[in-house]
Amino acid sequence: MSHQFIVQLDVSSHVISRHVYGHFAEHLGRCIYDGLWVGHDSPIPNVRGFRKDLVHALRELDIPNLRWPGGCFADTYHWRDGIGPKASRPSMINVHWGGTTEDNSVGTHEFLDLCEQLSTPDRVCEPYVAGNVGSGTVREMAEWLEYITMPGESPMSRLRQSNGREKPWRLKYWGVGNENWGCGGNMRVEYYCDLYRQYAGYCRHFTPNEKLYKVACGYWEDWNQVLLQHCHPHMDGMSVHYYTVPGTWQKKGSATQFGVADHQLTLKKAADIEGFIVRTKGQMDRFDPKKRIGLIMDEWGTWFDVEPGTNPGFLYQQNTIRDALVAALSLNVFHRHADRLHMANIAQTINVLQAMALTEGAKMLLTPTYHVFEMMKKNQDATLLDGHLKTVEYGEGENRLEQISATATRGTDGVVRLNLANMHHADEAELHVDIRGGSVKEVRGRVLAGASLDAHNTFTASDVVKPEAFSGATVIGSGLKVKLPAHSVVVLEVR
Repeated sequence: MSHQFIVQLDVSSHVISRHVYGHFAEHLGRCIYDGLWVGHDSPIPNVRGFRKDLVHALRELDIPNLRWPGGCFADTYHWRDGIGPKASRPSMINVHWGGTTEDNSVGTHEFLDLCEQLSTPDRVCEPYVAGNVGSGTVREMAEWLEYITMPGESPMSRLRQSNGREKPWRLKYWGVGNENWGCGGNMRVEYYCDLYRQYAGYCRHFTPNEKLYKVACGYWEDWNQVLLQHCHPHMDGMSVHYYTVPGTWQKKGSATQFGVADHQLTLKKAADIEGFIVRTKGQMDRFDPKKRIGLIMDEWGTWFDVEPGTNPGFLYQQNTIRDALVAALSLNVFHRHADRLHMANIAQTINVLQAMALTEGAKMLLTPTYHVFEMMKKNQDATLLDGHLKTVEYGEGENRLEQISATATRGTDGVVRLNLANMHHADEAELHVDIRGGSVKEVRGRVLAGASLDAHNTFTASDVVKPEAFSGATVIGSGLKVKLPAHSVVVLEVR
């Protein structure tokens, strides 16, 4: 069975916000502690406490933003506990994630230093802070913003300076709470609307000529309808979450031990994110037809049962080629809807859920999902080209989805890229690409695949799944013939 992808080089849609390639680091399990953070005195090479190898790996992704400190943790976090000398910082119990003691070693200064370490001369890693609405106060949130952004003389700027930071930090993105319908306070939407309007009124950026991008906490359609009705003039973004869970919340399924049916079910549930985005966009269009408000998918990814022998609250799971397919499929959906979708943050960066990297002491490995983000990073700020895909359905029963996922973009470097994924567990796919509005002189690319559906990297074999040069694309006339291996992700550069 052949498949066809028609690409119009001279017809473009919208620019893909680089922020849909965002990330999320919560005080959860071993994401921060024993993940990104090892401390100044660790024998593991670090810069001011953060692991050099992880910082380098994330910089290679051109990481556009990093969300922190949660998640559910955000609405239990009190920022004053995480500033000043380490020895005087109070500890707390992380009631949501594992019941561990949080000593607040990583606070405001450390997180914002991490964002600066992740930045490059050409790319800034924007901090995205989730403020505490569930157990905090308006004053607490307002003073935190003053502490971070006030350049002049004020009580909070003096406190910041006394803790070693003279100038304010760069800050744009601010979440007013997190999942306030659930772990962030179990609120009714009407109550949250009133709180959002109150908190947002006191959330100010104190640096001249800078504006705070305020993100309200969305949910599903019923909640979002009320939230948009009462709060749309006061928000810049609306946050929603979407997790791919193939089983039930009590028994989600294994990250590595699964069959073809589980593979198909997982991909179908991942593909359903598009319907959710379309419905949410429709709601937003009614209240904001000019698309001023950005849709913020600030938690997404696969969620399986934790690895045997690990703390259930640490959410540590392995990462296979199936996760790579979910990532590629999801990013292609984000490309198509970046006219409204301004940001997306995969959950989470290190050692938690669909992570970029896993650590074990001094050892570190990159996951298949990391490699998808690295292969597709040039789509950040690219222009979506008009593309029409003709493919077939893959799967059985209700678990049917399109076998091929595809988007075409023109990067800021002028290069046309085809982002392709074959969902089939066993069969390769022959894709005919009809490129219109220009001629093809050269094609090259890379492929990410595995010997089996459950192929993954381990600390003893860390390169089992990694990108390789792709030789399955051939120039034919004004187009291409591409042979996509089974369960693979391919990114082609067309010149």
